[in-house]
Amino acid sequence: MTQKRKLKILIADDEAHIRFMLRTLMLSMNAEVVGEAKDGKEAIELFKKQSPHIMLLDINMPFKSGEEVLKEIIDEFPDAFIIMMSSVSDSETVQNCLEAGAASYILKDTPIMEMKGMISEAWTDHKKNKG
Repeated sequence: MTQKRKLKILIADDEAHIRFMLRTLMLSMNAEVVGEAKDGKEAIELFKKQSPHIMLLDINMPFKSGEEVLKEIIDEFPDAFIIMMSSVSDSETVQNCLEAGAASYILKDTPIMEMKGMISEAWTDHKKNKG
């Protein structure tokens, strides 16, 4: 009997409490958190090292913004699955990120159960469109 592989998740956020919340959420979804980055440079390094299935990426981070990280990763890994996270709903930034290749966008103040559903739905849609 084959066991379903766990999804590998990379979390990139400069706020420790947000990383903790996202890690807890991902573990509750039976995913494996393969890394946590606290700035944009570290996010890119960890992405290349860990090759996660999903990256949860904050927009506002030190050294490199989430938008810069997104563009750099998508340039090198066009199939990367990245969900942007932010506490601000600046529609221009959201649109830029989606146009640059982000799979989805989630506000950090979204209720946990709703966030769980949004991540699952985005991943399911991605798998359907890919296969």
